Amino acid sequence: MATPPSASELRRAKYARRLPAELSELGGPVHGTVALPLPLHLAWSGLTEFDLDQPRLRMSCYRIVLAEGMYADLVEHLNRDLLRGIWPVLRTLISRDIRSVWEHAFADLAPDARAVA
Repeated sequence: MATPPSASELRRAKYARRLPAELSELGGPVHGTVALPLPLHLAWSGLTEFDLDQPRLRMSCYRIVLAEGMYADLVEHLNRDLLRGIWPVLRTLISRDIRSVWEHAFADLAPDARAVA
């Protein structure tokens, strides 16, 4: 009899299904205000608008979109270059499951890739 998947494995599968094929698909803004859309499937509690020029608000926005966003949200609200730039700090603020899925899918986000770059 097969062992049922763990809660962590189920979460990782959920996050993996939402990923873009390549980081280049992340075409969101670099500056200005991001307003997370209705219905409130992304920011259902607290702020719904984030000024990307404010480091704390930028991190909050990216944390929310990574955790709650579907594929369309990821490609609309996240920016490839911005994500790569803030990843060393952002990776410490998100869940282990999200971090694992993104670093496994995109080698340039993995810690060893950044050390070489």
